[in-house]
Amino acid sequence: MAKKDKKTIKPSSPALPPPSAAIPPRGKAFAAAGGALVVLGFLVLSRADALARNWAGHLAPFLILGGYALIGFGLYLPPTDPPVPPAPGN
Repeated sequence: MAKKDKKTIKPSSPALPPPSAAIPPRGKAFAAAGGALVVLGFLVLSRADALARNWAGHLAPFLILGGYALIGFGLYLPPTDPPVPPAPGN
């Protein structure tokens, strides 16, 4: 007969937060502002001429890329720690 190995039970680790809770509110605000900037960039791009030599053709790439950068920045912000309550008696 084969001898059965005893399996050790690992202590339970805390569950990961759901993906929507992992992004802090400040990060969501940056991502939303970046999304709005991307939409604005594409709206400005629609006003550009065929050779992109007017103001819209020069401004739109900066708006679009800047919006994508803001979205990335908002997604990679570290979560903020909850405030620590003051000790009693202070």
